[in-house]
Amino acid sequence: MASNIYWVRQRISRLGQRMSSFQLNINPLKEPLGFIKVLEWIASIFAFATCGGFNGKTEIQVSCPKVTENKTITAAFGYPFRLNEASFQTHPYVNVCDVNWKSYVLIGDYSSSAQFYVTFAVFVFLYCIAALLLYVGYTSLYRDSQKLPMIDFVVTLVAAFLWLVSTSAWAKALTDIKVATGQGIVKELEPCNQEVVCYFGSVTSMGSLNVSVIFGFLNMILWGGNAWFVYKETSLHSPSNTSASHSQGGIPPPSGI
Repeated sequence: MASNIYWVRQRISRLGQRMSSFQLNINPLKEPLGFIKVLEWIASIFAFATCGGFNGKTEIQVSCPKVTENKTITAAFGYPFRLNEASFQTHPYVNVCDVNWKSYVLIGDYSSSAQFYVTFAVFVFLYCIAALLLYVGYTSLYRDSQKLPMIDFVVTLVAAFLWLVSTSAWAKALTDIKVATGQGIVKELEPCNQEVVCYFGSVTSMGSLNVSVIFGFLNMILWGGNAWFVYKETSLHSPSNTSASHSQGGIPPPSGI
């Protein structure tokens, strides 16, 4: 028991010494492993920024009975796209055609898909920072360890899969959002099916949201492709050479960084 405690303390002490010996080395950024990680970091920023920073509105022209002038009602929406909370507003905040338009809202709640996508992109952003810090600051620690490359490899595979899932869900939600804020909303408004005549006006362009979907699938490709370069750093790629070098107290030759 005492020997086990002593061994654990020795391992912790060695790890602490390695972590305290920060040495900046930008050479890993010139290799595929580090260079692709930088691209992943940049792509994750575009992914959550283009989706989380969106704000838009949909406008409907309303024609009241015996009144020739059309009035405009507007419903503003944005991230996280709880459309069922986006009520119609009139300017200057009067009841157009004697209808309380505030009681009418858009249809649908797509917050789960949008928040899952953005939250995951933020976590990826933070992980890329930590990984890059490890690559350029603790290169020897990463190469000497068998666990760190394996953890990096598992995280890379999981991230690639989650990019596929989150982006697919968000792409489907975006398609539904376009339908819910488009011309079909006129048919869903009860006053528009009575004496009030309604015409669809306009809706904010969702080009940035389309870009967010593109960056989601781009992230999936980057993480899936980078899995091979991370795999080359693990003991699974060349277990015999890695184990031999560790048994001799040497440092395994770098294969990716």
